Amino acid sequence: MSESLRVGDIDPRVAQARAALAGLGLLAASGDQDRFAEADTVFDEELQGALRAFQQSRGGVANGELNDATLRMLKEASFKLGARVLAFHPNNVLTGDDVISLQDQLHELGFYTGRIDGSFGANTHEAVLNYQMNYGLNVDGICGPNTVRSLGYLGLRITGGSPAAIKEREQVRQAGPRLTGKRVVIDPALGGVNKGQMVSGPFGSISEEEILWDLASRVEGRMVAAGMETIISRPRMSNPTYEDRASIANAFGADLMISLQCDSYPNEKASGCATFYYGSQQGASSLTGESLSDFIQREITARTNLINCGNHARTWDILRLTNMPTVDVVAGYLSNPQDVEILTDPVMRDTIAEAIVVAVKRLYLLEDDDLPTGTYTFSTLLQEELL
Repeated sequence: MSESLRVGDIDPRVAQARAALAGLGLLAASGDQDRFAEADTVFDEELQGALRAFQQSRGGVANGELNDATLRMLKEASFKLGARVLAFHPNNVLTGDDVISLQDQLHELGFYTGRIDGSFGANTHEAVLNYQMNYGLNVDGICGPNTVRSLGYLGLRITGGSPAAIKEREQVRQAGPRLTGKRVVIDPALGGVNKGQMVSGPFGSISEEEILWDLASRVEGRMVAAGMETIISRPRMSNPTYEDRASIANAFGADLMISLQCDSYPNEKASGCATFYYGSQQGASSLTGESLSDFIQREITARTNLINCGNHARTWDILRLTNMPTVDVVAGYLSNPQDVEILTDPVMRDTIAEAIVVAVKRLYLLEDDDLPTGTYTFSTLLQEELL
């Protein structure tokens, strides 16, 4: 699906979405679930409302539109543990709510300490193997009827703290407060022929891609000066998929990934900065990602006139597919004149870049972070790195 479907559109995929939402209890089911009536293919306001509720519950953009990402989420949500056999396929990783249920139960039993992301990857496969070995099952790493039945017999144990969150926190603690040697992937959106929106700045017209590339370069320059290892997720003339960007970050062995983008909206009153980290109502959140997004959000809005739109959990691919904590920074709305004035000003982009780097430093300071938000300068940061 190249474009989103909206109210008034007629398409067979509307009927698919309607059936999936009915299966989830978010929409009234039609009379015959095996055959679609012509009316089922019409995108109406009732379907839009159900889609918004579903998208919000999954940590997506609740716009009530139907696109490839929403169809994929609907498909994943339809899988319940036991409905299919789960196995590790490196070239075709299974995803779905059944995998989330499996990871959650293995997590409570102490066999799985990774991110609860609904992807049956190598870590989940190993957790299934260990569970089967400890409970006298056939040790094949496949979650079939016997393994599901065994998990059902055990039931849920007393729940405690999240091993994944504890692991993330300990990784930050062990890394130490200094930035030297830490690896960060900087991911400016767009690229190649996709230049995004064109706006007018103090030096003439400038594209969204140019703004983001310049901001990424300023962040990179400061990080390199602080002794960090950095990599830009894409060449200037390339626009990789989210999967490719995540693969680059994973291959780099990064400690963090910071994505940069702008937003726009038909109403120019929409404005402000927002940050996003991995998390949803179904899966566990990234504790480090949440902390870093909060630091970045507060530092940017304390140093600029950008409205604070908060930090939020999302399940976007760039947040879900990366092995390390990842934060998506929406630096402002290019449909808002005040935000455009800030984002097209090189001095303000310098300020935003400094805010991001300082936020990363504050993440690693932990209990030693005692300066008020917006007062920690990059020059002070460099002096402390040299001590």
